[in-house]
Amino acid sequence: MLYWLLYEQIFRHFGLGPFRIFRYLTFRTAFASLTALFMGLIIGPAVVRRLREFQIGQYIREEGPKAHQKKAGTPTMGGILIVIAIVVPTLLWADLSNKFVWLAVLATIGFGAIGFADDYLKVVHRQNLGLTGKTKMALQIICSVLVAVTLILLQAKGEYSTHLVVPFFKKFQPDLIITSLMREPHLWPIAFLPFIAFVCFILVGSSNAVNLTDGLDGLAIGCTVIAAGALTMLTYVSGHAVFADYLELSRMPQVGELTIFCGAMVGASIGFLWYNAHPAEVFMGDVGSLALGGAIGTVAVIIKQELLLPFIGGVFVIEALSVILQVGSYKLRQKRIFKMAPLHHHFELLGWSESKVIVRFWIASLVFALFALTTLKLR
Repeated sequence: MLYWLLYEQIFRHFGLGPFRIFRYLTFRTAFASLTALFMGLIIGPAVVRRLREFQIGQYIREEGPKAHQKKAGTPTMGGILIVIAIVVPTLLWADLSNKFVWLAVLATIGFGAIGFADDYLKVVHRQNLGLTGKTKMALQIICSVLVAVTLILLQAKGEYSTHLVVPFFKKFQPDLIITSLMREPHLWPIAFLPFIAFVCFILVGSSNAVNLTDGLDGLAIGCTVIAAGALTMLTYVSGHAVFADYLELSRMPQVGELTIFCGAMVGASIGFLWYNAHPAEVFMGDVGSLALGGAIGTVAVIIKQELLLPFIGGVFVIEALSVILQVGSYKLRQKRIFKMAPLHHHFELLGWSESKVIVRFWIASLVFALFALTTLKLR
């Protein structure tokens, strides 16, 4: 909106030199990040106060660490603040004619809406039971399919590629669409199936991984700051002609505008961390964790860095794997691998303080993200 007003209208129509600066992606990304940060800081107290007034408190599962019971009643659904602080600055500073920006924004809102429904039911039932697992999964798959179908339509216009970029192998880029079946229109659903399934796996996995990590004060949002920061850099170089050529990446000019969305995610996450840091004044709830996971996954798919996502969000992946391994081991062997899953609870039960677990997981997240960035030139 501001891009359209200050650059498209004022600069181009009136030729006022100082307004030329609004064309630069780096400038608008910085201001989107700052706008998101200050929006979170300024409206955060009002959101927390209103959540308390509505008695929207967190319900703590009884089988969890006993130390967490004192957190019962802490306002939840603070993720509403995160979603607002991502969406509004993006709409203010991004070029709204860019289809990828709208796709990322709508995916974030879609996954956030699923989380909102889950949180709302928990509040209504006054226990830690929201949407059933099957219902939540079905809704996430529907959102993911819509994202995949949109990307297929953009691919048909030559604005997107369904080829998979494999780290370390610049020549090996398999197409996730079965092109041999494209000659027969009635076989198109089968031809598109591998790509749709892959996108669903990335988005559903990403959203649930962030959701599982959100178990300690500031843990998930701190890791999100790091992951979103890495995505901001990856998105910028993917849309930049010189950097993309130097790093031997597939240049996608329109993808660069997503840098503003990623910058807004960084700012919004830092703003929320101000209130979510230990001891937390508010929890993000599923509305925040699913929205952030969906946003991270959507950006990774758009900029063709899906296979780097396990490193960009390394802690999220480890947390999700710990749950899968724990459940699988107990069902197959009736034995647990960890004292409790997700993994952060395991370390709590080993005697680590909550703040120590959080900071050490942040450090691990930073190491993973830095490794992901170093792979760009290792091809």
